[in-house]
Amino acid sequence: MSLAVQRADWFKEDFDRHYRWYLARAGETVAEGYLAAVERTVEELEQHPEMGRLRRFRHPELQGIRSFFVERPFHKHVLFYRCEEGTLSIERVMHGSRNLPRRLMEAPGAGD
Repeated sequence: MSLAVQRADWFKEDFDRHYRWYLARAGETVAEGYLAAVERTVEELEQHPEMGRLRRFRHPELQGIRSFFVERPFHKHVLFYRCEEGTLSIERVMHGSRNLPRRLMEAPGAGD
C-alpha cells in the first residue's frame, strides 16, 4: 500500500533545525546523511504505515499518533505521524530523549 505523504509545517521546522544543527557541528556529509535517512524512513512508512507504534498519550490532540525511529545512525530521532484516509501525515521529528508528550504540543524550538 502506498499513501499520499503530507509533511506538516512543524515537521518541516523540526527537520530544518536538526539538519542545520548537523550541518554546523558535523558538516555537510553528515547533514545530507540525516536528510537521506529521514527520507528513507518516510518512504518505508509510506509503504508500511502500521510499522510504527501507536502511542497512548493523554492529550486529546495526540490521540491516534504513531511513532517510528529514523534509520541508523540517526535512530535516536523519532518520526511522529498519523495515517488517515489514504494519507500519511508526518507531523514531527524530534530526539527521543525529550519529554515527548509536552514537546509534541510545543512549537519547534520552544523548549530550547
